[in-house]
Parts: sequence; structure tokens; C-alpha cells
Amino acid sequence: MNGTHFQAYAFWFAACLMLYTYAGYPLWMYLRSRLHPRPQRQGSTLPTVSIILAVHNGAALLRQKVAHLLALDYPQDRMEIHIVSDGSTDGTDDILKEFQDPRVKCFRCSAHCGKAAALNIGMQGASGEILLFLDIRPWIESRALQLLISNFDDPRVGCVTGDLVLREDGHNAGARAVGGLYWRYEQWIRNCEAKVDSPLGVYGGFYAIRRKLASTLPEGTILDDMLQPLSVIRQGYRSVLDLRARVYDIWPKSLRGEFHRKVRTLAGNFQLLQLAPWLLSRQNRLRFELISHKLMRLLVPILLVILLMSSALLATHSFFYMVAFATQFVFYLLAALGAGRGIPLLTRIAAPASAFCMLNAAVVVGFYKFLFTRGPLWKIWTSGTASSFATDGQEGADRNATMLSLRLRDQLQARGMTR
Repeated sequence: MNGTHFQAYAFWFAACLMLYTYAGYPLWMYLRSRLHPRPQRQGSTLPTVSIILAVHNGAALLRQKVAHLLALDYPQDRMEIHIVSDGSTDGTDDILKEFQDPRVKCFRCSAHCGKAAALNIGMQGASGEILLFLDIRPWIESRALQLLISNFDDPRVGCVTGDLVLREDGHNAGARAVGGLYWRYEQWIRNCEAKVDSPLGVYGGFYAIRRKLASTLPEGTILDDMLQPLSVIRQGYRSVLDLRARVYDIWPKSLRGEFHRKVRTLAGNFQLLQLAPWLLSRQNRLRFELISHKLMRLLVPILLVILLMSSALLATHSFFYMVAFATQFVFYLLAALGAGRGIPLLTRIAAPASAFCMLNAAVVVGFYKFLFTRGPLWKIWTSGTASSFATDGQEGADRNATMLSLRLRDQLQARGMTR
């Protein structure tokens, strides 16, 4: 095999793997969901629910959050709230002392130990048949909890998540591409997976599991919203998605802020394989889906380099490869323009390319962080600046995130979407 043939094989190998990752697998799951759907049964039973809320420096939102939860459309005598302050330093612990309602139970960690440790504390002593995991920032529609819980009437269901609706609040074009186009694409795939069997992950700010199936999270776990549902599935149950149970949240306002968030999430994907090697064994009935949906995407940065280099080397031998190289060059140029502050119309056009490149750059940085971070991996989280909200409810809501969350709450209240 001469060099030209090898380069051509490399080009088509990379192209086919990328096509399968972004189109082939989603199309296969869509066809399966249409031909062999497995709808879950929904009933009217109202089991007891223990809400687990881990908070780090959430003083600005905590009072409103507890009032919001206590006003949800669910029998109050069948609900309890476990709030865990994870080493808060902003007055959160003082606010916890104010809660006198017997349904609200508060716990404090003297040091900041991370979300997984806080959730483990919250699960201890929980008496509800169902555990509901929440973040402090998202706001829930009034009937969403009851709709979510109704899925547990099906004895095959062990985990349920709702429909996350992302709200815009001054986001730039690149961030809107991630929170809009990419999120709708990702949710569509998850919905197809849920109709066939189970989605690989759930939205970590609003999901529920049967208490008897709950697993203690390994210390330092980043992706509890993947490990916990997959552990439930490992025990022979399903994880399902209920689009009727809506929850509203915001996401980073800039592409830079979204990049920081994705680095942490993607580092968590590598960590997940380290913490739970059984995911790649026969113990995981979703092994094929995990490889196709999650792990193949971790290889895309390598495939992109192979495509670019092989087409560049072949460009002088074939008009087709010359066009392929030129197309990639223009695509990356658009991505660079979209990431900056240029002409608004051009920035909007280039936003999808910028978002795609950002997501794949985050894979590389996430892998680097996974390999070389000293100390707990969850500490790689970087809070957003005043212009790029990049934090979550558990790892420290900065001032900008808090203001956006309060604004989101006010908008939803004004529209009658929440109480």
C-alpha cells in the first residue's frame, strides 16, 4: 500500500466514523423508537418523596427555592426536603437555621467536599420511596413533580427525568447555538433512547430514582446524573424521560463560559470509565449505546485531525480532496470568526461552526484535565465572569448566575409557569 492509498483510507475511515457518530447512530435509534417503542405506564399513585438538594454558597436563592418546593402541586404530607450545605461560606448555613418546617431537614459539611459527597449525606436517612435530586438554580413547573412521579407506577421504571427547557438571557450567538441547536439535537437522541429502553444520562438538576435502587456515589464523582441512572439500569430497571414534567434553567451566556462547563462534563466522562469499568462489560445492557453516543464523540477531535491532514496531503492528487480540504478550511475560519466579536450577521451564521469546534476542543482539554489534575477532579470547575455565567448550583453560584436565576424565576412567575 503506497502513501496515497493509506491517506485515502485514513480519510474515509475518519469520515465514516464521524458520519456514524453524528448521523448514523441517531438515525438508527430513531428508527428503533418508531418501529419498537416501549412506552412506560403512568398512574396516579403518590409515593413518598425525599428531595435531595446539595448547595454550595446558595444564600441568594435558598429561601425562594425552599418556598418554591413547598408550594409544588404534591401532597405535602408525602414529601420531605433534605438540604446539604457543602462547605458554604456566604451565609447559607445561617439561613438553614431559619427553617422550622418539620419537612425540611438540614445538614452541613464543614469543608467543601463536592456534590457527590453532599448527595451521599442527603440520601442518608431519607425515608421517601422516591429520591428526587435537584439543583438550586432550576425552577420547576407546579405539576412537574407529580407528573414525574407518576412514571413510577410502572414497576419496570427505576429512574425518571423531566424535560429541561433552556432560557435565553442576553446570550451571544455561539452560546445560543449550543443551548439551542445542539441541545435540541441531544434531547432528540435521548428521547429516542428512552422510547427504546433508557437514555444514557439525565438532567442532573431534576431527576428521581427509587430509593431501594440508590447507590452511594464514589467520592469526587462529577457525573452523578450518568452514574446513578446507569447503576439503576444495571439492576434491571429502565430510566425514562417524561416531556410533560418541565423544568426551566439557564446556561452560560458566552461560548467561553460554555467551554468551561463542557470541559468539566467531558472530564467527567473519562472519570466515569475509571470509576465504573463495568460500563464496558456485559453488566451494562446499554454498552452499545454508551459507545455510540458518548465514547465515539470523545474520538472526534482525533478524527477531525485525520480528515484535515489526509485531505491536505491528497489535495494535489484529486479535485475531490482539494474541495474537501477547502471546505474544512472555510469551516474552521467561520468557527474562528464566530467565536469573536465581529459583524453580527456573520457571527450568527458562524455560530454553529464555533459551537462544534468549542465542544471538540473541550474534549481535548477535558482529557488533559482528567490525566493531570492534582487533587479531586471536581475542583476543575471554573466560575464564570460577569459576562459568561459558567457555574452550577452545586459547585458555587457566582453573583452573575444568581442574578440570572432570580430573573428566570421572575419571568416564569409572571407567565404563570411556576409558583
